[in-house]
Amino acid sequence: TIDRDALVAILLAAGYARMPLVEERGEIAVRGGILDIFPPQRPRPVRIELLGDEVESIREFDPASQRSQEPLGAIVAPPPREILVERNRVIERSEAIRKLAAGQKIAPRSVDQLLDSLLRGSVPPGAEALAPFLQPHQESVLDFLPEDTLIVIDDPEAGRERLVRHALEMIENYDVAVASGRVVSPPADLALSADALVAAIEARRPVMMDRLEMLDATGERYQLRAVAQDEIRRELARARSGERALGPLARMLETWRADRWRTLLTASSLSHAERLRALLGEYGVPARVETEARPAWRWSRPGAVEIRTMELSEGFSFPVERLAVVTEEEIFGPREKKRSARAHWPDAAAVESLGHLAVGDYLVHAEHGIGVYRGLVGLELRGIAGEFLRIDYAEDARLLVPVHRLNLIQRYAGSDGHAPRLDKLGGVTWERTKRGVRKSLRSMAQELLSVHAARELAPGHAFSGRDHLMEEFEARFPHEETPDQEAAIEDVLADLQRPKPSDRLVCGDVGYGKTEVAVRAAFRAAMDGKQVAVLVPTTILCQQHAETFRKRFEGYPMHIESLSRFTKPMQSREVVAGLADGRIDIVIGTHRLLQNNVRFRDLGLLVIDEEHRFGVRHKERIKQIKKTVDVLTLTATPIPRTLQLAFTGLRDLSVIETPPVDRLAIRTNVCRFSESLVRETILRELRRGGQIFYVHNRVQSIEAVHQMLTRNVPEARVLVAHGQMRERELEDRMLRFMHGEADVLLCTTIIESGLDIPRANTILIDRADALGLAQLYQLRGRVGRSKQRAYAYLMTPPEEVLSRESNKSLTAIQELAELGSGFRLANMDLEIRGAGNLMGPQQSGNLAAVGFDTYMEMLQD
Repeated sequence: TIDRDALVAILLAAGYARMPLVEERGEIAVRGGILDIFPPQRPRPVRIELLGDEVESIREFDPASQRSQEPLGAIVAPPPREILVERNRVIERSEAIRKLAAGQKIAPRSVDQLLDSLLRGSVPPGAEALAPFLQPHQESVLDFLPEDTLIVIDDPEAGRERLVRHALEMIENYDVAVASGRVVSPPADLALSADALVAAIEARRPVMMDRLEMLDATGERYQLRAVAQDEIRRELARARSGERALGPLARMLETWRADRWRTLLTASSLSHAERLRALLGEYGVPARVETEARPAWRWSRPGAVEIRTMELSEGFSFPVERLAVVTEEEIFGPREKKRSARAHWPDAAAVESLGHLAVGDYLVHAEHGIGVYRGLVGLELRGIAGEFLRIDYAEDARLLVPVHRLNLIQRYAGSDGHAPRLDKLGGVTWERTKRGVRKSLRSMAQELLSVHAARELAPGHAFSGRDHLMEEFEARFPHEETPDQEAAIEDVLADLQRPKPSDRLVCGDVGYGKTEVAVRAAFRAAMDGKQVAVLVPTTILCQQHAETFRKRFEGYPMHIESLSRFTKPMQSREVVAGLADGRIDIVIGTHRLLQNNVRFRDLGLLVIDEEHRFGVRHKERIKQIKKTVDVLTLTATPIPRTLQLAFTGLRDLSVIETPPVDRLAIRTNVCRFSESLVRETILRELRRGGQIFYVHNRVQSIEAVHQMLTRNVPEARVLVAHGQMRERELEDRMLRFMHGEADVLLCTTIIESGLDIPRANTILIDRADALGLAQLYQLRGRVGRSKQRAYAYLMTPPEEVLSRESNKSLTAIQELAELGSGFRLANMDLEIRGAGNLMGPQQSGNLAAVGFDTYMEMLQD
C-alpha cells in the first residue's frame, strides 16, 4: 500500500516538477488514482495506477501518445536535480551567501529574493552555482568509483584540450553571471581544477588509447592495427549515379566471404536493415538480419555477412580478428538519428467544463448564436436552487443557461483580437447568418466537384512503379521515415502510377519531412523522362529547396536549376531555354515560373509549396497548368480532422504528424527586460555555436536597440531586418543570417512565418506584452528546429504593470511549452487561419461569422 498524497509531497520535495502531462525527465502528473513520473535515469516515464492506497500496476508509457506499455515490478525514482534544498541548511548558510554577494557587489534586494525562494523550497534557475553552500560537501565522479576501476581514455591529447577549454568557459561564465547581478560560487569551489582532475586519473593507472604511436610513452605499450573503410566509401560514392550502385560493396563482401572473414553491416533501424538485405540479395550476396544483442567478438560468423541495427561512427577492418565492419553511412551517405513519434493533433474541443470558461469569453449557443459569457448566476426555481450561465446578447438581452445544458454551448473561436458581432436573442440574426454560410458552402462544394470531375476526365501520364534505382535512392535518405511520412510517400507514388492527373495535398509542420515526399515524387518523374517544376512563394524558400534537391540528387544525372529574382538575367535566359528544349529536368522557382515566356518541353509533375501565399493572378495560371499534369501541394498549415473529412474524395490529402529528429520542447521564460539578461542570453547561445532572433516590433526605435546590442554584446555580429526595407535588401539579409554570416537577427515580426534555421535556438521578444497569443506562438516557433534545446525569452518593460489581457497571453504561452501544443490552440487563430488558407478569403469570413465548430458542423452537413 501507498499514500498517494504523501508520495507526491516526497517527490516534489525531491525536486520533481508537477505538470498537467509528463513529457520530460523530472516531471510528475497526478490525475485521480493515476500518478505519472519520469525518473531521470529511465528512457521512458512510468505510470503508477492506484486503487485507493493499493498499487494496481506499474507500467512504462510513451510520453508522446501517453499510452501505457511494458509492466514493471518496481521502480527507483532518484532526485532529478543536482541539489536538494534543506530549509535548515539555507538558514544556517544564509549569512555566508550574503557575505559572498557583498564581495561580488550584488544588490541586497536580489539576495533577499534568492534566499526567500530557497526557503520556500523552490530552486531558482542557476542555483546549482551555490552548491558549496547548499550541500553538506562537494563530490566528484571519482569519489563514487571503486579504487580498482579501469579508466580508459580515448585520445588523451584531445581530452586535455577539452579540459582546458571547459576550465576557461567556467571562468567566463562566472564573470558574466557576476556582471549580470547573480550570486555564484567561484569556479574553484564548484569543480575540480584541470590539474587536480588529471592527477586523480593518473593515480589510477588508466589505459590511454592514442591514434599515433607515442615512442616516449611510459608504461606498457600495445600496438593494434585497424584500417578505416575509406576506399570502399570512395568507390560507393562514385558508383551511386550508375546502374549498379552497390556493386563495389558486393565485390568486397564476396572477397571477405572467400577469405573467411566475419563481416558486419550496420543499419540505423530494422526497416533499413531489411531494405539493405533485400538490395544485397539482388546482387547475389546472402545476408541475414540479426537482432539479438551480442559483444563485438561474437558479431557474425567466418564467411558470413550479418546486418545489425546499431550506431557506429565509422566502419573498420581489424585483421587480427579477421573482422570487417561497414556502416550504413559509408554505404548510402550521411544519415540522421531516428525520429521519435509524438502525439497527434487533437480534434477541436467544445466547452467541456466550466473551468475552461472565463468571464468575457464569446460563446456560441446552438439556437441563439454568438453572445458574451458574464459568469455563473445562482437562482431558485420552484424551491430548487441551481446555477446558470449568464450570456449577454445584442440590445441588452440576456440568456440564462442551466449548467446541465452545457452541451448547447461552444466557445467562439476567432482570430486573435477579433471581436465578433453579437446576435439578437431569439435566433433570427443567427439563422440568417447560417443561411448565408450554407449557401456559400454549397457553391464551394460545387466548384470543388467541377474541378474534380474535369481532372477525372482528363488524360494523364502513368509513371512506372518502384524499381531498384528508386529503392537505392530511397535508401540514401539520411533519416528513418516516420509511419505517416512513409504513408504520404506511398500515396504520392500510387497517384503517379494512375493514368489520370493527380492532385494531392501533403500537410505537416515545417521540418516534418514534406520536402522528402516531393523529392521522391520528383525522382520518379525525372527518371521517367518527365520535367518537374517546384513552385515556392519566396526567393529564400527557393534557395533552401534548391540546396535540398541538389544535395539529395548528388551523383545522379539530373540537371537541377533555380529561377527567381536572385537569378542573374543571363542565367535566367539559359534556364528558360533549358526548360523549353528539355535540358533541365527539375526547376525550383518563385512566381517567375508562371510568366508567359516560361515553356516546358514535357512537364510531368508540379510541386507547389504553400499555395495560399500566391496571389489571385498566379493562382489562375496554376489552375491552367494543373489540368494536365500531376500536382503535389505542400502546406505547413494545421488541418482540423473535421476539415480532413470534408475534403475526403474531393481532394486527396496526406497528413504528416510526427515531429522531426529529437525535437525538444522550447523552454519559455517571461522576464523583465534588462541589458545584463540580454547579454548573458546571447553569449550563452553563442557558446553553443547557435544563432539568436531578437524581435523588436517598432521600426522607429529599432536602430536604438541595434546600438544597445552592439554596446552590450560586442562579440556578436548583428543584422537588422524589417518590413520597411526594400524587398531585395530584406531577403538578402535573411539569406545572410540563414548562411551563418551573422549571430543575431534584430527584426520585427516579419519572421513570424517562413525561414527554417536549425542553428537559431534562442529568441528574445521585446515588449512581448504588446503581442497576441497566436502571434507569440508563431514567433516562438522560429526556434527549436534542431536537436538542441531552444529558449524563448518574453521580455516585458522593467517597471510597467501588465494589463489583464497581457498577463493572460504570457501565462498561456508559458503553459503551452510542450511539443505539439500549437494544436491545443485548436479553436483559436491558428486553426481558423488553416481553414481560411485552404478555402480562400470568403470561407475565412464565413468562419468568423459563425465560429469554428459551428462552421465545421455545417461543412460536414
